[in-house]
Amino acid sequence: MTTPHTPTPLAPRFHALADNIERVLKGKRDTIELALTCLFAEGHLLIEDVPGTGKTTLARCLAASIEADFARVQFTPDLLPSDITGVTVYRQNTGTFEFLPGPVFANVVLGDEINRASPKTQSALLEVMEERRVTADGTTHPVPRPFMVLATQNSVDMGGTYPLPEAQLDRFLMRITVGYPAHTDEVAVLKGAGTDVTPESLTPVTTAEEIAESTAAAAEVQVADALYDYIVRVVAATRDLPDVRLGASPRGSVALLRAVRVRAASQSRPYAFPEDVKALAGPVLAHRLILTPEAELRGVTGLDVIDEVLATVPLDSRARV
Repeated sequence: MTTPHTPTPLAPRFHALADNIERVLKGKRDTIELALTCLFAEGHLLIEDVPGTGKTTLARCLAASIEADFARVQFTPDLLPSDITGVTVYRQNTGTFEFLPGPVFANVVLGDEINRASPKTQSALLEVMEERRVTADGTTHPVPRPFMVLATQNSVDMGGTYPLPEAQLDRFLMRITVGYPAHTDEVAVLKGAGTDVTPESLTPVTTAEEIAESTAAAAEVQVADALYDYIVRVVAATRDLPDVRLGASPRGSVALLRAVRVRAASQSRPYAFPEDVKALAGPVLAHRLILTPEAELRGVTGLDVIDEVLATVPLDSRARV
């Protein structure tokens, strides 16, 4: 095993953010850490759950904990693509065209109830989520770094909504749920109602520049050749199961590797473990799978498929550095 290096600056910032967010979102440490793993991996996050579980609260707390530009877009059926990306206007007094940036030109962008907008508006996010830039009238405009889209959608009350297409789901590094709080946590929420900490009262504990620095540090985490092989075999296995019509693409492999490195760095490890892959395979890969109609009728989910894959794909003992 390689001699441990000096811990990267990611771990203290990671846990400072998690502690700050947990002041509001009590009892959801695992969910918070998944969201932060997505942030430091330079990915985008889809939060899907029933109403009232704290999806928007999580996104607002994360934004409030970072000294960076934040924008919120409430997705509605009449929202236009230019309402998100921006528009080019003609300035009559100067005789020139000027691009007016939309809310997507922020470090953290919250897209609330993203499935309420039309497919045309949803697709306006495709380029900026993948390439970190917006092209308007033939001119490319880069967005600031770091850049993260946090989108929420309800898993119930789907009337009048537009499900995200597979191409856009694949742009999200993770899909997570918040879930209902434990009994004791819900009691604490009731006791503190009206007096408890709110997202607006949080103070930043890090900056956009420090996030970018820590993101670069995560790339230094070592990965054994056998672990690279394991990641590829796990992703490839999702393409060969009878319940899966379309498995995860190589983009899923890259996304899983980025998340694995961040998880290792958040625990002050200079090397990745197979346990990192197993912990993150569900949030990173499940939403990238398209199941057969028969599997969906039986109630099979993407997470069920990932559990099956992890239970069957063999692990080489050399997967540890």
